[in-house]
Amino acid sequence: MVNIATTPDLPIAVIGAGAAGCLAAISAAERGATVVLLERTSDGGRKILISGGGRCNILPGELREPRFVTDSSPNTLKKMLRNWPLADQRRFFESDLALPLVLEPESGKLFPVSNRARDVRDGLINHARKTGVDLRFGVKVESLKEAANGWQLELGGGETLTARAVILSTGGLSVPATGSDGWGLGVARALGHTIHSTYAALTPLTAEPAVHADLAGISLPVGLTAAGADRSAGSDGGFLFTHRGYSGPSVLDVSHVLVRARQEGKPAILRVRWGVRDEEFWQIALLARGAGQVNTLLRAELPARLVDRLLVEAGVPGDTSLAQLRKEQRQALIEALVRYPLPVTGDEGYKKAEVTGGGVALAEIDPHTMESRKAPRLYFCGEILDAFGPIGGYNFAWAWATGRAAGIGAAGRDR
Repeated sequence: MVNIATTPDLPIAVIGAGAAGCLAAISAAERGATVVLLERTSDGGRKILISGGGRCNILPGELREPRFVTDSSPNTLKKMLRNWPLADQRRFFESDLALPLVLEPESGKLFPVSNRARDVRDGLINHARKTGVDLRFGVKVESLKEAANGWQLELGGGETLTARAVILSTGGLSVPATGSDGWGLGVARALGHTIHSTYAALTPLTAEPAVHADLAGISLPVGLTAAGADRSAGSDGGFLFTHRGYSGPSVLDVSHVLVRARQEGKPAILRVRWGVRDEEFWQIALLARGAGQVNTLLRAELPARLVDRLLVEAGVPGDTSLAQLRKEQRQALIEALVRYPLPVTGDEGYKKAEVTGGGVALAEIDPHTMESRKAPRLYFCGEILDAFGPIGGYNFAWAWATGRAAGIGAAGRDR
């Protein structure tokens, strides 16, 4: 039998060249390990390329840990995030990758100055090459099994690769067009890991019938509250009416509550505060006794087409003067403005989901090295793990932090 400690030249195999996998490969190689990065697509990092509409919201301006969602221990999640503080992550991109970042004040998000997601993806790939990573694109890993000297990987075409450690950074199930198929989740399950139920997260919501299709294209800031039998979430941010339902950052951030409720056959409701004005503002404004009309007041704050729809549903003629507005009309209108029940019957699923909810239970992973507690020399990072954050660079921060920790952990194992 070959002892792993006597074969340091065996490579570390990183499976998946997405955000987490690239950081894992770079971090391991920088510490002297021989690293092979295996990617089934022809170029890797395809989710990076579509991030932020092609601009790549690379990091949040501020990292707020409670905003992450997990069915595992939130404390374990925090430990994993704190492996690489946000300031150090930013320093890596700006110094090591020479990608200056700029804060977008209105959103609190960090973007590359070039506003090109391709610069981020290419920067990671090029830096991996500079550190000595052996990148192999168009390679599918058929199977993974434990061997006496580490792990044996069966690759497409009949090739066999023996590695002293394996880092699984295969992503989840979201945006299958980028190459995500959940393969890594199946591997983890077969090796004895607990997989918390997976679901489409940060995905647009739909309504059938599409009762608001006539408002498609309207966008505005809103406040959303999603409440189900077992969980709830709230978000303030952009909202977009689509032909099939609703999208925008605020919708995506709370979508998991509606998705999981439907998955579990439980009720859930989504309520909207249109615009940025609260109930107190509307109470005062609608009590005014001037000669102005109700629709004029509302259109000063909200899109005209939305105002017309809300007035009809509240049973208030738009040309009603503020002086003539009755108490019951005022109350009906305020309900529509600040607690509007949005009909949701479905979602766009993994096809348009930003991330996968659920995944490998965090309790079964060492939070500092990202090594499996079930299978020695097996490491996890990125979307395959049971955690995700809101829109705004949080999921990249998760990928960078867990990927780096996994690379360092694997490189230091048995050395």
